[in-house]
Amino acid sequence: MADRLNGYRILILETREEAQFSKLLAEQGAEVVQCPMFTIHDAPDPAPVEAWIRRAIDNPFDDLVLMTGEGLRRIMKLARARGLDAGLVAALAKARKFTRGPKPGKALREIGLEAQQTTDKPTTEGVIEMLAGLDLKGRRLGLQLYPDKDHSALIGALAEQGAAVDTVLPYVYDSKAADANIVAAIDDMAEGRIDSIALTNLGQVRRLIEAAKAHGSETKLRSGLERTLIASVGPAVSGELAAHGLRTDVSPADEAYFMRPLISAMALALAEKRPHAAGSSPDGDN
Repeated sequence: MADRLNGYRILILETREEAQFSKLLAEQGAEVVQCPMFTIHDAPDPAPVEAWIRRAIDNPFDDLVLMTGEGLRRIMKLARARGLDAGLVAALAKARKFTRGPKPGKALREIGLEAQQTTDKPTTEGVIEMLAGLDLKGRRLGLQLYPDKDHSALIGALAEQGAAVDTVLPYVYDSKAADANIVAAIDDMAEGRIDSIALTNLGQVRRLIEAAKAHGSETKLRSGLERTLIASVGPAVSGELAAHGLRTDVSPADEAYFMRPLISAMALALAEKRPHAAGSSPDGDN
């Protein structure tokens, strides 16, 4: 239904899919407030990533676990630069492939491959549960990691199952450049200029907290979130919110952890929280 977010101001935090998310919200009539959170860069030292690629080609993995779509895309970017992409795709085709949620599966399809299994929950715990029933003894397992996360529980669980785990971290976050944007967004929420904040990955929650603490704005952030509808795309984000003593107001129905279901849930919740006529001012009756 078009225009169901007409008149609402929705804060979104920059992600790899920011442009798509912004477009979907705007199509529903929302005024989208974008806040750059961090920049993603290739690993500063490509040598370990290239070495992992060459090991995968020379001795193909029995199993491959992908934690993010961004990770596979960064790996393929370096493989193409080194002329190794065809060999890598052929090698990965031989492995059983497991993904943390649907996004890595989409990245696999971009190179003509399919995941054998995807987690029901797009979390590290979901990956551990998914692989717990498999016999991994003596199997070589390639594991793509992502930044700003302690992966020791996952690596330990796989090692306990007998897997020889070969990890790769193909990208890093630059989280300092956008602090001013984050502080401005916090001010907007605290002053009632935002109807809802939409969170699509747990790193966004951490960045909000870290930037607020660094700039003496944590109290203002919590005050702003008290008056703002908090929308979470799924359990990983909601769990991170809870870890910081924050609530989740809205999450997609029926475990459909995607943008469109999240937008639908937001539209329903906003209409209940602050119904208004199309085109009314978002500052009219908070």
